[in-house]
Amino acid sequence: MNIILDLLLLLIIIIYSYLESLVKVFIPQRRKSVAGEIVLITGAGHGIGRHTAYEFAKRKSRLVLWDINKHGIEETAAECRKLGAITHVFVVDCSNREEIYDSVNQVKKEVGDVTIVVNNAGVIYPADLLSTKDEEITKTFEVNILGHFWITKALLPAMMQRNHGHIVTVASVCGHGVIPYIIPYCSSKFAAVGFHRALTSEFEALGKTGIKTSCLCPVFVNTGFTKNPGTRLCPVLETDEVVRSLIDGILTNKKMIFVPSYVNIFLTLERFLPERALAAINHVQDIQFEAVVGHKTKMK
Repeated sequence: MNIILDLLLLLIIIIYSYLESLVKVFIPQRRKSVAGEIVLITGAGHGIGRHTAYEFAKRKSRLVLWDINKHGIEETAAECRKLGAITHVFVVDCSNREEIYDSVNQVKKEVGDVTIVVNNAGVIYPADLLSTKDEEITKTFEVNILGHFWITKALLPAMMQRNHGHIVTVASVCGHGVIPYIIPYCSSKFAAVGFHRALTSEFEALGKTGIKTSCLCPVFVNTGFTKNPGTRLCPVLETDEVVRSLIDGILTNKKMIFVPSYVNIFLTLERFLPERALAAINHVQDIQFEAVVGHKTKMK
């Protein structure tokens, strides 16, 4: 009898959730304030991390900026200060666990407990698998996913104690669907999406619903990390466009942020279409970027 009641309750929740989603399409969602929040952004010296810092600065957050590039992060910090934000700069290698832990301790002493973290730092080495060096594979996983673990573990106790915080995972559409010639990158982003989903589930199981999570999954972004990217079906995105979607998702506590949003439709189709149809879609997309194939740089 209990199982029947549980199934009925499940059905009601499913119907309610769909109706709620439909209502949200027409009614703007309330956005939370991040003024006064201590926001740590990794990879803040360039691209998405830099523009995310600008947006938080405009919203009067207190910024903690990390990057391995001292010059780049100081440029970001200077602009954030012009926007009126209190900004702290740390040169950190997000592939180094001990350096991460030491830097988090330093942040706690000098700034305070971080309440929002944007795990954005990432690397990519476009090449076929045999042309990819072992150390490049290791570095990809150290930065793109293991760094998320070390940073989150170090910051989480204070968030858990207050039941307040927001953990943002910058992943990629490559964390849901694969592209040739960037196998380590795709694999690390699949891991990042899994990290986000499992962490979200764990917070719910622990009753820590005050700690929010978001995962950003854009298509190609014009940040310079991949050279000459292009595709027929999806535009190469500009950084400010992606960051607008990211900030909107954070302020509305959106869990999965696809940019552009219609990419989710293609990912859903992948689950149902036969392999031959998927191969045809890939052919139509004609995804291209510079990659090392057979030890030579080619457009792929």
